[in-house]
Amino acid sequence: MLASILQAQGYKTGLYTSPHLRDFRERIRINGEMISEDEVIDFTEKMKNSIEEIAPSFFEMSVAMAFDHFVRNAVDIAVIETGMGGRLDSTNVIRPELCLITNIGFDHMEFLGNTLEAIAGEKAGIIKENTPLIIGKYQDETAAVFEAKAHATNASLEYANQKWKITLQSRDDSFQHFVAQEADGKSFAVDLDLLGTYQSANLPGVLSSIYTLKEAGWDISEKAILAGLASVKERTGLMGRWQHLSTSPKVICDTGHNEDGIKEVIAMIENEAFDQLHIVIGMVRDKEVDKVLKLFPCDAQYYFTQADIPRAMPADELMDKAKKHGLNGIAIPKVSEALEAAKQAATASDLIFIGGSTFVVAEVV
Repeated sequence: MLASILQAQGYKTGLYTSPHLRDFRERIRINGEMISEDEVIDFTEKMKNSIEEIAPSFFEMSVAMAFDHFVRNAVDIAVIETGMGGRLDSTNVIRPELCLITNIGFDHMEFLGNTLEAIAGEKAGIIKENTPLIIGKYQDETAAVFEAKAHATNASLEYANQKWKITLQSRDDSFQHFVAQEADGKSFAVDLDLLGTYQSANLPGVLSSIYTLKEAGWDISEKAILAGLASVKERTGLMGRWQHLSTSPKVICDTGHNEDGIKEVIAMIENEAFDQLHIVIGMVRDKEVDKVLKLFPCDAQYYFTQADIPRAMPADELMDKAKKHGLNGIAIPKVSEALEAAKQAATASDLIFIGGSTFVVAEVV
């Protein structure tokens, strides 16, 4: 959303995100255009000796490639998403205009810690000296962590959800229509082309960040804000976020995979109208599978599958775990075949949802 708004204003905007879905180059974009295959090859060849000497991780090399790409192409501004955590993340070498931290949930606990406070401590590692800090959502468990780090670094702190009230007016298959109201009473309509209900929790952080940039001297018009929010997918190539793949039957996918993400997904499924629900699901071994499975509805028909990666939990193993939570269906290891089975079983008025893992979604978008 941030990158789309900056592009709409006319800034040459770099965007680094992870993971990718179909193509590695999705991670590194300028004005929505992916880095070229030739540039990926050239960078890798140029850095071959250093790579062998330093032995960076795949992610570290990706970040280096992105920063090199943005510098050589002289971007005006870049939106850089951390990979995991923040404190030790390789993206954390930059001196940013501002730092934005979204709500904190449980994920990657083997690296980040087993409490929200511990995870917040890792996220707080991106907070910089004398640099504005936007926290998307106030949470009792994490507030003290962020406030202490902000105080120690003399970083101004704003809780975006305390500044902005986001009200959903309506939703269709193309847009969500919101009213955004600032604490001082100013309000305006927002059309957002991202359809996940969880985007209402992301919007305050986006708006606070944009207005903080404006205060710092960046020229960003109201027109660009609204145009950028209405065309995020088109401008940035974002995929896999409550993405509609087809109709009759309606087929939707979403990359939500941890407990918080799946709760949002289930809430969105409940907002849809359908006769029978079909769920194509695969997960990876290192997630809290049982915590996630217990959230899924028991009245759906399940197609247990596995992404074509070593980390994937075997489809039959996932099916066995799911049965303990009252989820019934069949195991079909190949994702494309599992989806085809769901389509064969579904009527035009049914709903097919695909998810459980980013890697499963990557095979269908």
